Amino acid sequence: MAAPSASGEAGEARARRPRRDREVNRTKLLAAAREVFRDRGLKATLDDVARHAGLGVGTAYRHFPNKQALIDELVDDMFARVEEATRQGAQDSDAWRGLTTSLEHVAELQALDRGLREVVLHSDRAGPAGLRHREQIRRNVDLVVERAKGQGVLRADVEPWDLAWIQQMLAAVTERSGQPDLWRRYLRLLLDGLRAGPERTEPLPGSDHGKRFDVPGANWMGPPSPSTDVPAPPHG
Repeated sequence: MAAPSASGEAGEARARRPRRDREVNRTKLLAAAREVFRDRGLKATLDDVARHAGLGVGTAYRHFPNKQALIDELVDDMFARVEEATRQGAQDSDAWRGLTTSLEHVAELQALDRGLREVVLHSDRAGPAGLRHREQIRRNVDLVVERAKGQGVLRADVEPWDLAWIQQMLAAVTERSGQPDLWRRYLRLLLDGLRAGPERTEPLPGSDHGKRFDVPGANWMGPPSPSTDVPAPPHG
């Protein structure tokens, strides 16, 4: 077999160089997007991401036709972090510690990453990757609630979807106050209400309202279990 010519090797090198450049630019855009969306939320534009990456706007649009395509690339990582926090909580042998730490970890992720907070709390931003993670997140939350009740540390009338609404409340504290640690105060107050104890004599009101998973905020942990009695949404 004849050895490759010098001109052939040079041609192959020239062909590889654009591919390497393209991969490098894509990596820069994704890294920049994580930082831009983290700090400014999803209202930031693809142009903002390109500038933060030190690239031209045309380069950004050659990789991603629009901002949603870029967000879709990041959704898997965002939801994976939430899933991991709930998984650790579900696996903790101390169910109360597992419940509280999973709530804390998810709230912290939401507080420190505005883009993640907006994606997790709004199902229209989740995409297929988010839907896959949400199903496992739901299972983790179902398990931690079941185990906490079984250990007698969680009041019996708490449901898994209550934790979804608690996460929305904590996200709202961060959103409205602009203080990334203020949610910790309100989580502590809410945890006092979740804990089982002899003083819990009044049942929780509004037991059906939270079961509606077709509203923003309840969707971060996916749809309810098939066994859950979920009222059909009203028809207007």
